[in-house]
Amino acid sequence: MSEFKASSLTKNQTFLIGGLLMLILITTRSHFFHHIQDASWAIFFILGFYLRSAIGLPIFLLAAFIVDLIVIESKGGESFCFTISYPFLAPAYGSLWLAGRWFSNHYSENLRGLLYFIGAAVVGITVCNIISSGGFYFFSGRFAETSMAEFAGRIARFLPMFMKTTVMYLAMAAVVHWAFIQASKFSQEARTS
Repeated sequence: MSEFKASSLTKNQTFLIGGLLMLILITTRSHFFHHIQDASWAIFFILGFYLRSAIGLPIFLLAAFIVDLIVIESKGGESFCFTISYPFLAPAYGSLWLAGRWFSNHYSENLRGLLYFIGAAVVGITVCNIISSGGFYFFSGRFAETSMAEFAGRIARFLPMFMKTTVMYLAMAAVVHWAFIQASKFSQEARTS
């Protein structure tokens, strides 16, 4: 069996993956289960990896926006984070989607593939954090005075938390992906013997 390629997914597989990702996005972003952290950052990376059509990105951006509006409305219509800077989430999440897409094009089932996965995840998460945090810090109106030094300090303080959560979800997704690849190889070998 040749290595996995996202382009080889059937339409049904693509819809199944997209549906599962949407369910996870809605469930974790809405904090339906309060003890489960938001998986949005990992979702956008995984979306870029599996779904070849670029239409998935705006659909998931719209879904995230709708979930945020519903959550804000359920809390009385106000949110500290929902400001004029909110549109910065589109390029921030887009950077994760691009990182996932890049990794999909460089995927391999060896050490090099693992290093590419780690590199794409770290770069995607870091760029996402810089764009989303930078947009909020500099344009939200929540900070009377801004400086690059303070912004760098905020990145240093909050990036590890975002990195940990996103990497945790991506590691779980990688294990599930690996298990399906192994099951597929086993199934194909059983059919040919």
